[in-house]
Amino acid sequence: MTTANLLVELFVEELPPKALQKLGDAFASVLRDQLAAQGLTSAASQLTAYASPRRLAAHITAVLAQAPDKAVSQKLMPVAVGLEADGQPKPALLKKLAALGADASAVASLQRVDDGKAEVLYFESIAQGATLAAGLQKALDEAIAKLPIPKVMTYQLQDGWSSVHFVRPAHGLVALHGAAVVPVTALGLAAGNSTQGHRFEASAHPVVLQDADSYAGQLRDQGAVVASFAERRALIARQLQAAAAQVGGGVQPIEDAALLDEVTALVERPNVLVCEFEKEFLEVPQECLILTMKANQKYFPLLDAQGKLTHQFLVVSNIAPQDASAVVGGNERVVRPRLADAKFFFDQDRKKTLASRVPQLDKVVYHNQLGTQGERVQRVRAIAKAIAVQLFDNLGARHASLNSHEGEVAEDWLLTCVDNAALLAKTDLVTDMVGEFPELQGTMGAYYALNDGLPDTVAHAIEDHYKPRFAGDELPRDNVGLIVALADKLETLVGMFGIGNLPTGDRDPFALRRHALGVIRMLVERDLPLNLGQLLTSAIPAFGDKIQDPSSALADFMYDRLAVNLREQGFSAQEVDAVLALRPQRLADVAKRLAAVRAFAALPEAPALAAANKRVGNILKKAETAVQPQVSEALLLEDAEKALFAALQSIAPQAQQQLQAGDTTAHLQTLAALRSPVDAFFEQVMVNADDAALKANRLGLLASLHQAMNQVADLARLAT
Repeated sequence: MTTANLLVELFVEELPPKALQKLGDAFASVLRDQLAAQGLTSAASQLTAYASPRRLAAHITAVLAQAPDKAVSQKLMPVAVGLEADGQPKPALLKKLAALGADASAVASLQRVDDGKAEVLYFESIAQGATLAAGLQKALDEAIAKLPIPKVMTYQLQDGWSSVHFVRPAHGLVALHGAAVVPVTALGLAAGNSTQGHRFEASAHPVVLQDADSYAGQLRDQGAVVASFAERRALIARQLQAAAAQVGGGVQPIEDAALLDEVTALVERPNVLVCEFEKEFLEVPQECLILTMKANQKYFPLLDAQGKLTHQFLVVSNIAPQDASAVVGGNERVVRPRLADAKFFFDQDRKKTLASRVPQLDKVVYHNQLGTQGERVQRVRAIAKAIAVQLFDNLGARHASLNSHEGEVAEDWLLTCVDNAALLAKTDLVTDMVGEFPELQGTMGAYYALNDGLPDTVAHAIEDHYKPRFAGDELPRDNVGLIVALADKLETLVGMFGIGNLPTGDRDPFALRRHALGVIRMLVERDLPLNLGQLLTSAIPAFGDKIQDPSSALADFMYDRLAVNLREQGFSAQEVDAVLALRPQRLADVAKRLAAVRAFAALPEAPALAAANKRVGNILKKAETAVQPQVSEALLLEDAEKALFAALQSIAPQAQQQLQAGDTTAHLQTLAALRSPVDAFFEQVMVNADDAALKANRLGLLASLHQAMNQVADLARLAT
């Protein structure tokens, strides 16, 4: 079979930059998969995807000119349905054969196969392998149909009558098998061997491709285009570092993978240039300047060795003129009004205190069923106060882990800071700066709080109460921020669940999963002595009659999120289910419980005890009434039940002491000694005795065993 390398390119107008890499990968992978499904490639075929602002392309090695023929066995019908008793074909069989391009002469060659129910007729034939032209046409149609297009355009073709639907108007199609053009069409275009290079810097118009393998080289040399997304991205990264080194002073371009991806999708021939702005703009918080340069202009700010913004920045240009001064000057002129706007917003915002902005929140709608942001702030204040009180109750007013003020912890000082931070946390939403850059909410609130002369603790809490904003984000830096962050997230969770606004499989517009995980992380990673159930119920009164009690459904949701998170950390589903089945209220203890369960499961006694626990649980569930863990020693008749009772009396107190001391691993390992008396009990004792008193006493003994064994986890969940 003849093979050659294949190149397919779709040349279009500028593609959406944030989707370019995904579009390029999808176009190439679907082409490869469809060709493979038709037998036109082999396992040795290699795929290279290309994506630039104006093209999607794929290079596939070792593609056949025609797929090999293959034997096809097609099930027709039962013999009794297709043939008469004398073996002559019935009309139904002849009709089926005609549909397959055969006639009555094929009846003699039909295969008979017993499928276990009846004898069935099979038609054996040879299917001719697909030609590359037909196979590529099918693959190309499929690749275009399956592109993950963010938004489809409809445009007319040159005939003025036909219209097509695609992400952007397409102007060229290349399909080369080696040096030969494959006659396929797409989007009203016929395939050829020429494409277009850079709009201004290409040395050839068009670029006529010699063969499939010369594509990337000819585009680079004649078309001034780096076609590979990955190659172009790496080139930009190297140029950014080189330009920063040229500036000197230890400066580095800001690290932002998403920005680098977007810029890679905007240029065909990257050329990094150094620009600068007036140093007076550095009086504005650097977060504002960095955001406006990145979001609006796609520039790379330069930071010094201390991470402070400098007055220089890097531009990735799409042209490389001999004299770049005009390009540099143009970009400097463009950025100056942006920075001036940021400075104006900052100066204007500081003329009003955050406290004076609180009434404005009453005019900002939060949710039509939950009221305004002003009402929300009052709920967050109430919830934050409840959390702070719970912390003091559990830790003590002078516990060393709380924030100190002049060398000692003062409850009223902490409560005042918490209340101030909760009151002012949302006020920057009505500032000009956050109105222009919503991403700066919290950050600007901290700057304005310091400008108002508020304590650092309050300013930090205003900034930190949104944390963690995403997976892996840092937590609030101190307990004031931690309390307000917990209150803010609980307000959202309780409020949304309280009005029935729950997330679905593919929609979570209020980021309730993220909020739940944030609460979990704060409780676990800061080892907070807070009861989850108490936290949820203490938040409900703040809503008055606006919501229904959501504590049960919300608790289920929280434990589900915790389970997902723990499994992602590497714990098995069995371990997680065993621990969370008991609904531990202090989430900070869950990790220790999981470690204890893992250690217990490694013991030789574990499988038998887990199975016994499962059996005990089933017996207790089937009891006519609830069984209390109470045993009358006088009613213990059999040696095995006496031995189990004695073992419990000896082992359970020791295990309980270990549990109270926080040593959950030792607790479970101590209980492992119960295996022998438990095994003997089930071998020798009839639990459901005829005597009601004996039966009740034995059930009470099992309840005592169940209670002792399952304080760390539901060990029955470990049974296979």
